[in-house]
Formats: sequence, structure tokens, C-alpha cells
Amino acid sequence: MTLNRRVFLGAAGVVAAGLSAPMVLAQGKPRVVVVGGGAGGATAARYIAKDSKGEVDVTLIEPSRTYYTCFFSNLYLGGFQELSDIAHSYGTLAANYGINVVHDWATGVDSDAKTVSLAGGGSAPYDKLILSPGIDFVDGAVDGWDLSAQNKMPHAYKAGSQTELLKAQIMAMPEGGTFAMVAPPNPYRCPPGPYERVSMAAHVLKANNPTAKIIVADPKPKFSKMALFQEGWGNNYEGMVDWIGEDFGGGNVSVNPDAMTVTIDGEETKVDVCNVIPAMKAGRIAEMAGVTDGNWAPVNAADMSSKADPDIYVLGDASQQGDMPKSGFSANSQAKVCANAVRGALTGSKVFPAKFSNTCWSLIDTDDGVKVGATYEATPEKIAKVDGFISQTGEDADLRKATYEESLGWYAGITSDMFG
Repeated sequence: MTLNRRVFLGAAGVVAAGLSAPMVLAQGKPRVVVVGGGAGGATAARYIAKDSKGEVDVTLIEPSRTYYTCFFSNLYLGGFQELSDIAHSYGTLAANYGINVVHDWATGVDSDAKTVSLAGGGSAPYDKLILSPGIDFVDGAVDGWDLSAQNKMPHAYKAGSQTELLKAQIMAMPEGGTFAMVAPPNPYRCPPGPYERVSMAAHVLKANNPTAKIIVADPKPKFSKMALFQEGWGNNYEGMVDWIGEDFGGGNVSVNPDAMTVTIDGEETKVDVCNVIPAMKAGRIAEMAGVTDGNWAPVNAADMSSKADPDIYVLGDASQQGDMPKSGFSANSQAKVCANAVRGALTGSKVFPAKFSNTCWSLIDTDDGVKVGATYEATPEKIAKVDGFISQTGEDADLRKATYEESLGWYAGITSDMFG
């Protein structure tokens, strides 16, 4: 399957299940509040506003005025993108689609009164609430690390200043220094992401600090696109990357941010840079809304509605939906299903059967792109994988280059789809 910007926008999964009668409202237009302005939230807000043609009042709550996409942030680390290339604003959503964009933190949800409280005071009333808050980190997931240590040992799994910091640390490594990564356990945002990051760090170090070493402590016995990444590391960064999986103690890790040490299965190593990517859970507002199981928010596959509250929907990384990976593409696909279902519930418009798709691209070295993806359908139990595809080891350079170029087209398409 080949994607470019035009195909991506045209193939959009309009989607959800069955036909729906409009909700009976006491007065005025129905109100939708969306919390979180990433691939899920921004897309859902735009599609509801665009397709309802003013029949639905849409409010998008997002604290950041400039949104940096987590997807493609590794390419900034590798020098293939500028930070400005992954930065986006919400002006078009407000100006062209009439969305009320509120730059504030959502601090609570009153599901009885149907209001979202804001850090700046006041609240936003809703008839339907869509939560797309991304991820937070599990306290104590990595021994010795918490958010107070994120400047010494950055996670860089929420793009922006953390991404800038990690790149600066990599560039400042002493000659022959050591870069360590503590990889996360499943499930987590962007399954290939840590290993693309290793590739991008290796790319930069090969050019600027070729005797540097990279250590990856991983609690998993295998990871997404493992054969492809390990082939790429061997071909492009021979002897630089040491991946230590579960079988060799990769899950028995502690860190000391003050001493800049990483201890793996009892063996302490002094490092110059340490990228700690902890275990993850749904963004906190989902927990505050009472729709999580403690970590993730279980949803109904047909429309992404919460299993705990039919008037709350959860998209993207925060949701527990079945077989789809936690990715920007997944969130965007789920948002279209959700937007169609929510608009149908509020206005009586047609609701289409839910269909989902996902592709995750990764860059290993210059023009060396690989991908994995699948299509999915809604079942009563979950979002279920229908079929899939993955790049193969040993592919020729022209195909790998085409795969990378395809990812650039997808990025242009999805960001246009999100931000208008």
C-alpha cells in the first residue's frame, strides 16, 4: 500500500457503526468538547465542525499554542527535520472551521453535570466529550527515575522542549562517550519509536562522534520491526549499538540521574546521555473522568465510546481498543470513526460502518525507510486486525528510499488533516 498526501486525505476512514437518531437537547446547538489537540483530538474536532456545517458547537481544549508532533520528532534528532517542521498551530481550526480553541489545561470532568473544568477558571459544558490526552508515565516504572529527573535523563516522548534537550545532549557527548536508552514495556506510544530513535542517534554519532557507543536496556524479548532495525544497525552502524533484551537482564534496570549511571542486571555503567522512556498510561484527564481501568481507557470498537460512560469517547494512545498500535496514524483513523458517530448521534446524520487503518514508518539511515501496517474492523469485543504488511529485510535501496519518501507524503497529509 502506497500513500501520498492526496491519497491519505482522500482515503480517510469515514466511519463508525449503524444509523443513529439525533440526541434530544434542551436548547441551542449540541455541544462537543474535545480535550487534547493531537492526531486524535484535532482531527475529531475538525471533522465534526467541518461535516456538521455549523450544526454542532465544537470546543477544543489544548494547553499548547504550538503543537509538536511526536511522530517525526526522531527525524529532528537525526538531523533530517528542523524543529519548525514538526511545529503546528491551531489558527486555521479556529478561523476556517469555527472551532472554539481554548488554550488551557482541563483539570476535571463532572460527568453528571457534563462539564469540563479548566485550570484558568470556569468550565466547558458538553453533550458529548472526546478525550484524546495522549500518555502520561507510570510512577516508579524505572527505579531511580521520576519526572523531576527529566532534564538530566530526558524521556523526549512528548515532543518539543524534551526533544530539543535530548538532541543537545547527544551533540554535546564527549568523544567515545556512551548514550544509553531505557526502553519501555508494552503497551506504549509508537512501538517502533525507541528503535528509530536509536537509529537516528547512531546516524548523528557516526557523523560527529564515530567511536561513541549506544546501549539499549529493554524489558521486552522482542520489539516492532526488530529484524529490520537490527539489520540496519549492522549495515550502517556496525559495533555501535548494543541491545540488551529481557533474556540478558534488560528488564532489571535502575538509574542514578545525579551520578549519570545505569545499572543493568547488577552491572553499573557510567553514561554521558540517558534517554529514559518509562512505562506509560492514559493522560491523567481520562483517569479524572473515571473512564480508565487504572492505566488505559477501555472503549467500544464501533465508535470509540467509553465502556464506562456512553457520552465520553477516548481516542489514540489513551484508549484500550484492541489490536491497533498506539500511533499518530491510529489516532487519526479512530478520530474519523468517532467524529462520524458523534455527529450522527447529535444531528441524525448517516453513520458508516467502522473501518480503521494504520501504518508506522521508521527511518534507519539516509533514505533507508521501513514500514509496518494493517487494516482493522470493529467487532463486539475489540478493534480487530484484518490483514497487515511489513517491509522485508534485504530490500534494495530504491525501495527503501521510496518508503522514506512515502512517509514524507503521509506526514504532510496527516498534519493537513489534523490542523486544516
